[in-house]
Amino acid sequence: MTESTEDKTVAIVSYITIIGWIVAIVLHSNNKTELGAFHLRQSLGLFLTGIIFWWIPIIGWILNIVVFIFLILGLIYAIQGDKKAVPLVGDFYQNIFKGLA
Repeated sequence: MTESTEDKTVAIVSYITIIGWIVAIVLHSNNKTELGAFHLRQSLGLFLTGIIFWWIPIIGWILNIVVFIFLILGLIYAIQGDKKAVPLVGDFYQNIFKGLA
């Protein structure tokens, strides 16, 4: 695989469930890339937000639909190879998890 393909692989896999995120972090630890780190931070933030919202009845469940849409949007950005933050929360996740990856 070329480096850009590995970059995209880590970025894409990071959005496919928590298990995919763990696989992506392992892949990323072997070959650290800026694109992979960006999407690992963003997907982790979205997963954690989704877990928190899950425990808030009704309103949180509705907000989880927004989180799911953001996960799909992040996945699309990863497929395109873009380091583009999801709306509203993407930059926050980049700042809060900047020590990750």
